Amino acid sequence: KNGVRVGPTCERRDDSGRLSVCSKLCYAIGGAPYQITGSALGFFLQIYLLDVAQLDPFYASIILFVGRAWDAVTDPTVGFLVSRSRWTRCGRMMPWILISTPFAVLTYFLIWYVPPVEQWKVLWYLIFYCLFQSLQTCFHVPYSALTMFISMDQKERDSATAYRMTVEVLGTVVGTAIQGQIVGGAIAPCLPGDLDVLDNSNTTLLGSDVNISHISLDETKRAYLIASAVICVMYVLCAAVLFLGVREQEGTEPMSFFEGMRMVMGYGPYVKLVMGFLFTSLAFMLLEGNFALFISYTMGFRNDFQNILLVIMLSGTLSIPFWQWFLTRFGKKTAVYIGITVMPFMILIVCIESSLIVAYVVSVAAGVSVAAAFLLPWSMLPDVVDDFKVKNPDSSGHEAIFYSFYVFFTKFASGISLGISTLSLDFAGFVTRGCSQPDAVNLTLKVLVSAAPVVLIFLGLLIFKTYPIDEERRQGNRKLLQEMRDSNQDSDTELGSVV
Repeated sequence: KNGVRVGPTCERRDDSGRLSVCSKLCYAIGGAPYQITGSALGFFLQIYLLDVAQLDPFYASIILFVGRAWDAVTDPTVGFLVSRSRWTRCGRMMPWILISTPFAVLTYFLIWYVPPVEQWKVLWYLIFYCLFQSLQTCFHVPYSALTMFISMDQKERDSATAYRMTVEVLGTVVGTAIQGQIVGGAIAPCLPGDLDVLDNSNTTLLGSDVNISHISLDETKRAYLIASAVICVMYVLCAAVLFLGVREQEGTEPMSFFEGMRMVMGYGPYVKLVMGFLFTSLAFMLLEGNFALFISYTMGFRNDFQNILLVIMLSGTLSIPFWQWFLTRFGKKTAVYIGITVMPFMILIVCIESSLIVAYVVSVAAGVSVAAAFLLPWSMLPDVVDDFKVKNPDSSGHEAIFYSFYVFFTKFASGISLGISTLSLDFAGFVTRGCSQPDAVNLTLKVLVSAAPVVLIFLGLLIFKTYPIDEERRQGNRKLLQEMRDSNQDSDTELGSVV
C-alpha cells in the first residue's frame, strides 16, 4: 500500500524508514537528463542558431523566446494533469516519466539537425524546440514532485535533494563537456567581413588561428549531431535507472487543481520564494545564454570557451557537498546570501583586460555560486510545502501544483532572458559567423554577463530578506508534521483493532 515494487538494484528503506544510499542515488540520477540537455541548450543553442544554422538574430530570438514561453505555459498544464492522474502499479509520477522519454530524445536530436530547405529553418526549430520543451516538462514536473513522495521525513528529503543537486550539477558538467568538447573540436572558420578588412578601432579581432582552420561548416553540423546522439543515449539510461531504482509512496487523493492553485498562489512564503529565485534565475540564465558568445567574441577565446564552461561546471559540482554542509550548519537563508553573492565576481572578467588566466579564475568563483543556485531552490521548496501542510492540515495532493508553478516561473524567466539578449544583439548589429563584432555588440555582451546579472541578484536578495521560514520555524514544522503522522498511524491502528 505504501509504495510500488522496488527495482532489482535498490532497497528503498531500512527498518527505521530511512532512504538507502542506493535509492537516493537512483533518484538523483533521474535529475541528470534535464540538466544535461538544459546545459547543452542553454550554453550552445544561441550560438548554434546564429553561427551554424545561420539564422538572422531576430528569428533566433523569436525561436528562443517562444520556445521558452511555451515551455513555461506547459508546466501548469502538466502540473494539472499530473495532479489528476490516478495511482497505477508504477505510481502516479512514474508513468509520465516513462512515456515521455522516447519522444523527448527524438525531438531533442532533431533540434540539432539543419534542414536542407532554407525557408523552413525557422519553422523547423520552432516546432521541435517547443515539442522537446513540452515533452521534457512531462518528465521534469513529475520528477520534481516526486521529492515529496520518496519519503515523509524532512531530513531524508533534504539528503536526497543534496544527492540530486550533486548529480544535476554533474549533469551540467557532462552536458557541457559532451557538447563543448565534441563541438569545440569542430568549429567552422569565421567569415571575414567588411569590419575585418577595414580593421578600424571599432572592432575586436579574434586570433589568426581561427582563420586558418580547414574545418567545414558541414563538419561542424555533424559534430552537433554526434553530441546530441550521445546526450540522447544518456537521457534514456538515466530515466531507466530512475524507473527501476526508486519506489514512489502512494499519496492521498489530490484536491481540486483550481482550488489548490488559488491556495498555493496566495501563500505568502511560496510567493516570496518564487519571486526571489525568479530574479536570481534570470541572472544566471542571462549569463548562461550569452557566456559562449562573450568568451568567443568579446574576449577573443573562440577556441577555449568550451574549456572555460567546463571549469565552471566542475567547480559547481565540487562545491555542492560544501553547500549542503553549510546550509545544515548555518541555515538555508544564510546559505542563499553567502552563495549567490559570489556571483558578482563575474564583473571582474569585464573590468580587467582580457586574460585567459583571469577568465579561468573567475569561472571557478562563478561555479561556486552556480552550485548554490542549483541546490538552494530545490532544498527550500519542500520546506514551503511542509509549512503549507501545517497551516492547511485538511488539504492534500497539492505537491504537483507547488512544483509545476515553481518550474513555470523559472522557465518564464529563461524565455525572457534569451529573447531579450538575442534581440539586443540583433539591435547592436551582431554579425553571423563574423571573425569580429562591432563595439556595440561587445558592450552588449558585457552588460548581459555582468552588470545585468548583478542587478537582478541584488533584487532577488532584497526579496529573500522577507522570506519567513527560518531554521526555527522549519524545525518546528518538522515536529508538528511528525506528530500529525503519528496521530494518523495511531488512528489507523485503532480502526484496525476494532475491525
